[in-house]
Parts: sequence; structure tokens; C-alpha cells
Amino acid sequence: MRALTTLALLAGTVATGLMAGLFAGFAYAVMPGLRRGDDHTFVTAMRRINEAILNGWFLGCFMGAPVVLAAAVALQWAGDGGAALPFTVAGLVLYLVMFAVTAAVNVPLNERLAAAGEPDDASGLAAIRERFESSWVAWNTVRAVAATAAFGCLAWALVLYGRATG
Repeated sequence: MRALTTLALLAGTVATGLMAGLFAGFAYAVMPGLRRGDDHTFVTAMRRINEAILNGWFLGCFMGAPVVLAAAVALQWAGDGGAALPFTVAGLVLYLVMFAVTAAVNVPLNERLAAAGEPDDASGLAAIRERFESSWVAWNTVRAVAATAAFGCLAWALVLYGRATG
């Protein structure tokens, strides 16, 4: 049972770290870079990114992390999670905050951006961008912080679980 618990905790931590890195990378590099571009470049790039990100690697991490983290919590609860259990639970809760923000805010914004169509003039592109950019960036920061905090909790849970079972 310890090996399975360790594997679930490790897999959840790695997947959470990948998600934290993705959202943080958008916060400190991608969106500031796109902000410097014109409206056409911004709208086109975000649409293409939103299309490209729907792939097995992203979905495996995004959807798989809460599943394996829930398994890690259950296995620790049933066994002797000890001091690691509260950090694993905190990591799962923070991950679910990030998941909820993505599902409730960022994905609907992405869908509205895709559905906005191609405007005939530059003022139409500016309006599309204005309705999207500031909200998306703000909520991406929230999910980046939540995912990074989740990763920190889970990394510490791994340390504590390893000490207790090693």
C-alpha cells in the first residue's frame, strides 16, 4: 500500500507542477508578450493557443491530477498518512480551486473569444480583445497562484510521507 500511495502522491505532484508551470508561464511570459502585440496578433495567437492546448498531454495532467490526488488522500487516510495527509488534502483543495477557476472563468472566456468571429475592422478586434484580455489575465493569475501553492503543499507532503515511511 505504501508503494501505491507514494506513486499516487508523486504522480499528482508532478501533474500539478506541470499545470502550475503552464499557468505561471502564461502569467509571466506569454500574456505580457502578447500584450505588446497589436489586436490582430493577440486575438489570433490566443485562438490558436486555445485550439492547440486541447491535447492528450494537457488533458491528461489537467484531468488526471485530481483523480490521483484523491486516490493519494484516500490511501493516506486508510493507511498512515500521518503529517503528510493535511498537506495532501490542502494540495488537492488548491488544485480544485484552480480547476474551478479554469472551468468557470477561463474556458468560457476562451469560448467567447472563439465565437466572436472575424470583425471587418480594427475597432472590432480591439473590442474583442478588450472583452477578453484583462479578465483572462486576472483569473489566470489566480489559478497560477492556486496551482503553485498546491504544488508546494504536495512537494512538502512527499517529503513528510517519505520521512514517515522511509
